[in-house]
Amino acid sequence: MATESIQPRLALRPREAAKALGISPRLLWQLTHDGHVPCVRVGTGKRRTVLYPMSDLLAWLSCEAHAAKGVQNDAC
Repeated sequence: MATESIQPRLALRPREAAKALGISPRLLWQLTHDGHVPCVRVGTGKRRTVLYPMSDLLAWLSCEAHAAKGVQNDAC
């Protein structure tokens, strides 16, 4: 039996990111379009895609949670 090493994902595709955040892909796209959710656009032309780095999503979500509580965070 071969042992495979499972590597953590560095970034998520839009549907995966929306599911991870518990929101619809349409809302995620709107938040991305408005500049609220951090993303990275890679590739050129028809092969261009949007990725959501896990570390950026976690930092953004943490800042949103602090803002909802009314806590000032210097990292945001």
